[in-house]
Order: sequence, then structure tokens, then C-alpha cells
Amino acid sequence: MTGSGRTAVRSRAKSLSDADSRRERRPLLNRHRERSKYGSSIPIFNTANLKVVLGICFVAFFTIFFMIRHLMNSATEPKLPRAVTPFPAPKIMDLHQFQGEHKESLYWGTYRPHTYLGIRARTPKSLMAGLMWIGVKDGRYHLRHVCRHEDDLSTYGWTKHNGRDFGHQVLVDHGMTLTTRFLKSKVEGSGYGGDWAVRINVEIDKSKWNEEFGKGAQLFFYLADEAGNALDVSREKLNIHEDSLLATGTRGDIGDWQLHFKSMDDLELHYSGFRTPHFHNLSDLVEENLASQIHKHARLQLSDSLDDAPNVLVFQIIGGFPFTTDIVLITGTDIESSQEERVSMLTGTSLSNQLKYKEQEFDQKFEKIFNLSEKVDSESISVAKAAIGNLLGGIGYFYGQSKIALSRILNLREDVNYISYWPAELYTAVPSRSFFPRGFLWDEGFHQLIIWRWDIHISLDIIGHWLDLMNVDGWIPREQILGAESLSRVPEEFVPQHPTNGNPPTLFLALNDIISGLKNNEFTAMDGSKISVFLERAFVRLEAWFHWFNTTQSGKQMSSYYWHGRDNRTMREINPKAALSSGLDDYPRASHPSEDEYHLDLRCWMLLAADCMRSIQELLDMKNKPGMDYGYTAKLLSNFELLNQMHFDDSYGAYFDFGNHTEKVQLRWKEVEAGNYATRQLVRDVTEIPVLRLVPHIGYVSLFPFMGRIIPSESWILEKQLELISNRSLLWTNYGLRSLAKTSSLYMKHNTEHDPPYWRGPIWINMNYRILSALYHYSQENGPHQEKAKAVYEELRSNVIRNIVRNYQQSGFLWEQYDQIKGKGKGAHPFTGWTSLVVLIMAEAYGNI
Repeated sequence: MTGSGRTAVRSRAKSLSDADSRRERRPLLNRHRERSKYGSSIPIFNTANLKVVLGICFVAFFTIFFMIRHLMNSATEPKLPRAVTPFPAPKIMDLHQFQGEHKESLYWGTYRPHTYLGIRARTPKSLMAGLMWIGVKDGRYHLRHVCRHEDDLSTYGWTKHNGRDFGHQVLVDHGMTLTTRFLKSKVEGSGYGGDWAVRINVEIDKSKWNEEFGKGAQLFFYLADEAGNALDVSREKLNIHEDSLLATGTRGDIGDWQLHFKSMDDLELHYSGFRTPHFHNLSDLVEENLASQIHKHARLQLSDSLDDAPNVLVFQIIGGFPFTTDIVLITGTDIESSQEERVSMLTGTSLSNQLKYKEQEFDQKFEKIFNLSEKVDSESISVAKAAIGNLLGGIGYFYGQSKIALSRILNLREDVNYISYWPAELYTAVPSRSFFPRGFLWDEGFHQLIIWRWDIHISLDIIGHWLDLMNVDGWIPREQILGAESLSRVPEEFVPQHPTNGNPPTLFLALNDIISGLKNNEFTAMDGSKISVFLERAFVRLEAWFHWFNTTQSGKQMSSYYWHGRDNRTMREINPKAALSSGLDDYPRASHPSEDEYHLDLRCWMLLAADCMRSIQELLDMKNKPGMDYGYTAKLLSNFELLNQMHFDDSYGAYFDFGNHTEKVQLRWKEVEAGNYATRQLVRDVTEIPVLRLVPHIGYVSLFPFMGRIIPSESWILEKQLELISNRSLLWTNYGLRSLAKTSSLYMKHNTEHDPPYWRGPIWINMNYRILSALYHYSQENGPHQEKAKAVYEELRSNVIRNIVRNYQQSGFLWEQYDQIKGKGKGAHPFTGWTSLVVLIMAEAYGNI
């Protein structure tokens, strides 16, 4: 099927009947004959009439000719598949509030999160900047550039960043510490987006640094123009003590620009210029140039040479420990203004003062928003600032085309065609700068729970970009791999996006929270107005998104849903994954995928979406307008009796998925024929016929009705949920709630030979945040279980905070997940995506989720 397989209903005008047609034509024929005195059907004209008729015929001829030509061209031009046809509505990002001053204020930023320090503009063909340096690991030199686990840095990340014009980052690389600071400035005379400065400080810990590798550092700061504009080095021999100017160039967006370099230390500079259409492998160009120089001249320095019309300039900075350097880009230098004064403002003492002011401003805003000083200790506060800083500093800008898989038969992987989405831009936070430095749809909703509290305008900008990626069917690709830099980091099998598969619509989490803030008067009148305008423009897209889920992911039974895309033919997976659709990847579902199953978590996501849509309708006074009755849908999906009939198991006191299931499935080693020989492989072995039943795996999915606050506060089922949560033999640990109960048959089991457990035991902070949110809610609700909910809440909150802070102090990172036995961080790091929700846990800011 193409797209969701749905056929659009189009309104058609009803044709006239033959009788109606005859009635319309007869009077014309009668009048026509009356004009001939001979009774002939051929009219007689005078000369004047003949000229008029000939003119009409001439016009009619060319009209018909162009119509036929247009129809022929239309027939020869293939119609775009629905999966790659944009949604036919005005773009959210075209709203006035995202233009003008707002757009310019966000033009420059640290929008290349996959690099240790990367700057670009929010435009497809940008002037980019970045930092490389030579580090030492295992007795060997290595060039650092892109964030990688294998670089084994002790820590790195933005410890403070306001998402707009300031950032402070610390990177510790085997005894060498680099501190990078970023500052933007918009003054009279500067070009579009203003100017920016980077301060780099390098020092060593002598107890950890091996002096055999030198008493100084080698940095490489580069500029690259994606549009291919030539960059000019200011002079052949660089001497920063004579002149701070390093390079110049010109662009259509920012006008003429200059790059300046200033330092009070004794530094040596070298350079190289390259002409290249590729920007994802800039470190390769540097390494090749250095290798050539070592081979020719036995020296580790750039060649001080330029390709013809270079669009990449790399400057090598060599200095003894410690040293500090300021690098400044000033724009609009073609306009008469004092460039020396602007450079002076962004270097030296002036820059120091501005950076100090921005740090204080960050601290004050942080305390005003989250008010942590009375809730947690100072060590926790510093971790919280680092979490916020690296989340905001990790916001990126991407441009490119997603690769879409069009399969004629669901799950028949051999019969797949690929087609490109339309070229699109995306401004978004990322889960992890090292491992997931790109946009993920279900992660983004959790990110925005934090970001909207910090800066509502950035949050709406990000949500708007995501919704503008919607196709005509209301589907949004779940993972955004846009541009060569993103593609270079992703295994090929994960690149294609499948338009039959969904992803949790977590943007409704953030929108619901924002709407709750509006109702509670948490915004200024101006911001409130902008939010309302945003929601009014976004409503048609949100409605299409809801409709896509409600039609393509619905089950056979009323008010049931299931994640499409599970492989019902697999012989390798012990439990077929929900095709990454659910976000919970290998969380156990029914052993045998079928159309008879229904998934509890998706049902609860649909309730959240319906309730949010109802709230928007009420806010915008749209209740009486024709359309779907979201209030009725929300009421149906929150029906407690119906929920229990479909998903509750009395014997377990828990909620489960429903499907064709058996517990008698395992992975066994078998001899499998492969061509002319046999290989020993781990394959799925089923020893019992599955039956339709509830799927008895207690874990995060079981708690979705609890997270959604569907359970009445006086119900005995609420008491059962509190028992499940606090039971150490099931979900409770001293570090947070594990994702799957120890009693599950798939607890910590590999899904395939090479697919270790992911959501089958480890602790995930996004789900712990939602569970804490529900516990906090029930601890405030009068009822027989209020005190129990409060006790469980306080202990779980304390456990989660303590473990995250302890791990950060020991490892220097926030982590993707945490071990359920010892609490140690696991997986991708730094993971300041939804693990940053620890800030809201500290602040006890749960909103209306």
C-alpha cells in the first residue's frame, strides 16, 4: 500500500441527466434555425457578423489547443505518491510570529549538535564553523571533531546554554580540558543575524597528562560555506599580533563578513583551504593534509596553502598550556560601520564581562523557572543546570529529504521501493549528541515538556517545524535523517521511514501542558495570544494526525488500537518488535502478531490526543463547528469499565495488551540451511499453539492507565497499581522503576542473537517521570489510597534523583538508561534528551500530562 492505503474522499458535482441536457439544448437549436429565412440549419451572416465569428473561432481554437496541451502534460507528469505529498494547508512556520525579529534572533546558533563545537545558521546552505583538536588516547594521537563514544572523553556538554545567544561548555579529554563559550551580538551595522564570538580555553591536569605528548595543544578552527562561496585568507603569512583578521567572504544572507582571531598568548597559526562539495567528512581533509605534511616535511602542521576558490578554511592554532583565544565572526562589513569596535566588543575584557553577565542571567532564570534551591541540594542543582544546558545547546537545524519505504505488501521486505520526501527543514532538540544527533518524533514531545517552560517561543518553533513535516495523509516520519551529516551516522537499515507505521504522538503531551499553562495564566497576554494563533493554525494538522492514527492504527474492536508494522514471519525474534513504532522497541507484545491484537499504550496515547484536541476546541471556541467530537472520543477512551473489560486481568491486578499469544516461545540453536551449506543459528522455537488472550507481562505498558490518571482515586484497582509499583519482586528498585517485571518470561532476554534487552528491565527516565506525575496527582486526590501514593511518590522521586546525580558525578554524563541492579548508567551518553526530565522531577513540575 502507498501511504496509509486510504483513498481520499473527494466531493464531485453531480452530472446533468440526458433529459436535462436535451432540455438545455433545444431552445438554442430553435432560435438558431429562426435566423435563416430559408429554414436551413446553416445560418447566413453579414460581413460584420463574420468578423465577430472568426474572432470567436480564433480565440476558441487557441483555448482548446492550450487545454489539450495542458491535459497531455498532466498525463505525462507522474502524480506524486500520497506518502510524499505535503499536507495541503498553510505552513505553521509561515505565521507572522515566526518571522521578523524572532527568526533573525535565532539565525545563528550551536545548531550542529553532532560536533563537539559546531555553529551554523538556520538556512539550508549555511556558513558553518567548528572546532577540531588533537587528543591522546592509548598512547596515540587522535583528531577530535564529531561526538563519539569511542573518543572516551571524561565528560563533555553545555553546562549552561540559553538556547539563543549564550553557551558554556566543558570538555575533558584524557587530562586536557577545553572550555568553549559562545556569544551572539546584534548591534547597529551588523548583518542579518548579527555577529558571534567563540572563546576557547585550553589547560591540563598535570597529574593526568603525559608530557611525552607535548606541552601544548593543537586546535583546528574552520569555516565552511555550504553554498560554495569562495573564502579568502587575509594574507599569506598569518601573524595575529600584527592583525587580527584571518578571513573574509561574502554571502547573500549576511553580506560581507570577516573572521577575526585575538589572543594574549604566544600562539602559532597555520592554515589550509579546500574546495569540496562534501561537509560531513571535513576531519578527513584535515587528516589527509597533516599526513601529507608529516610525510614531506616531518612536521605536524597544515600546509599553508589553498585550493582554487576554497569554500573550506581550516586554521591550526598551536600553543603551550594553558592558553585562551577569542574567535569572532562579524557580518555586514560591506556596510559602513566601525569593525574594529565590534571586534573589540566581542574579545578580551569586554567579552569576559558579557559572558559573566550571561552566566548570571542563566542562573537567575533557571532559579526563577524551576525554584530548586528549596527542594534539592546544590550538587543536584548543578546537574540540573547541565541537563538543561546540554538539552538547549543540543538543539539543531537540519535540511534534506527523508527516505521513504513504499512496500506493496506489509512486512514483505523483498518488495520495497524507496522514494524521497520533499526537501524540508527541521529545527529540533536531539536525544543524544553522540549517538542520536537528529530528530526523533516521540522523544521530542518529552523534550518540549522542559523547553516550553524555559522559552515558549523556541518550543512553538520546534513543534511547528515537526508538524510542517506532515504528509497529505496526516503521517509524520518518526526519525528525521536529513542531510549528509545525519546520513553519515545512521546504519542503512534504519534510514527508510515506513508510512504505515506510527510513533507515539507525544507532542500532545507538550501541547496539553502548554494549554494547561494558558488556563492557569502562566503566560503574558502577548505570549498567550501567540499560543492561541499557533493552535488555530496547527489545528488542521493535529486533526489530520489524530485521524491518521484513528484510521490506520485502529483494531477490530471498537476503541481498540495496535501498532502496525510487526513482522509476523520472523524466525529470528523471540518476540516480534513493534517496528520501532511504539517507541518501546522490544517491550513484550503478543507472541504472534495479528490484526486481532490491541495495544494498551496506544489506546492511552489516543486518549491523550483526543483530550488535547477537545481542549484546543474549547480554547478556540470551536465546539459548535462541524468536525469530530473529540469530547465523545475522550469520554469513550476514558471509560473505566470498558478499559477493564478489554485490558484488565483480575488475577494479576494489572493491565495488559491483548493478542494471539503463548508463553512457550524461546530462542534455540539450530542448523539452518544456507545455500549449499548449513549454519548454526539462534532461531525462534514455538512449542505451543497461541490463543487470543491478555499478554501477561507486567511493566511500563501495564501502567499506562495509571500514568493517564484514568483510574478513579477511590478504586481498589488504584491500590493494586501502587502495589505493583512498590513490589521489589516486580518493578521497584533503589534507582527507579524497571521497565519490565522480574517475573516476566522475557525479563532481560535477548530478542535475537545480536539484539540485547533494551526495554526489558533497564530504567528509563521518561516513563519514571510519567509515573511520578501520576503518583503526585493521586497523592493530592482525596481517597483511601492518598497516603500510600504520597509515600511511594516521595521515595521513588528521591531514588531517581539520587541515582542520576550520583552517576553524573562519577561519569560526567546523563545516560540513556540506568541498570536496574546497580543503577549504573547505560547506553548512549550524554543523553540529555528525556533524561533531562530529572529537572522537572526535582522541581515537581508535572503539569497536565
